[in-house]
Amino acid sequence: MSLYDDAVLVLKGYEDQTDLRQVYLDHLAAHPDGLWKSCSDGHITASALVVDPARERVLLTLHRKLRMWLQMGGHCEPGDATLAAAALREASEESGVTGLTLLPGGPVRLDRHPIPAPCNWHLDVQYAVLAPPDAEHAISDESLDVRWFGYAEVADVADESVVRLLRATRERL
Repeated sequence: MSLYDDAVLVLKGYEDQTDLRQVYLDHLAAHPDGLWKSCSDGHITASALVVDPARERVLLTLHRKLRMWLQMGGHCEPGDATLAAAALREASEESGVTGLTLLPGGPVRLDRHPIPAPCNWHLDVQYAVLAPPDAEHAISDESLDVRWFGYAEVADVADESVVRLLRATRERL
């Protein structure tokens, strides 16, 4: 199965946010290249919120270009077999944490947000991952900082999209 096929199956199986889910499915139907950064009408991305083993904190990255605290995530790559694998790869690369495990149940939520030209939109499929007890993080080339935040601190440092992802993740935990 291709990454495209996986994305369609994942989105069809995702039961929340039905209107937004349909936007994603329509995008893929109209754009066979809709998973790739080269698709100028926007593209599917995969991200993951990293949760500590005690389920009290999340690991956020201070994005180098956007200068915002965000979950780990980014563009799909040709070697990604699934959206979940892309999210897990991105979380591992951007956090430096090895041994992350996906929270069961598929995506936690979807978030569509505008991005600067030449592309127009990121259609983000958002997962949650659990860090192992001995997790050590590192700052990647894409980050200015990587830091743990208690759940109550997230709204003070991150935008509403991250707060919504945390809320949805906590409901899943």
